[in-house]
Amino acid sequence: MNKVNLVEKEVRDFTNEELAAFRKWFAEFDTRMWDVQLERDIASGKLDFLADEALSSLKTGKCKDI
Repeated sequence: MNKVNLVEKEVRDFTNEELAAFRKWFAEFDTRMWDVQLERDIASGKLDFLADEALSSLKTGKCKDI
């Protein structure tokens, strides 16, 4: 049995209170991991094309004021 299967089995056995606490923890954990990945992608230049695209759109008048 792999780790995911073990976790699934444990989660199925949670009480409602445990499940609520797990959901809260996992949402916070997932958000932190997303932030870490985004920071890595920015630092590596992986997302530079998005900034370039936005600046190009701004320079050519394709952007709208919001």
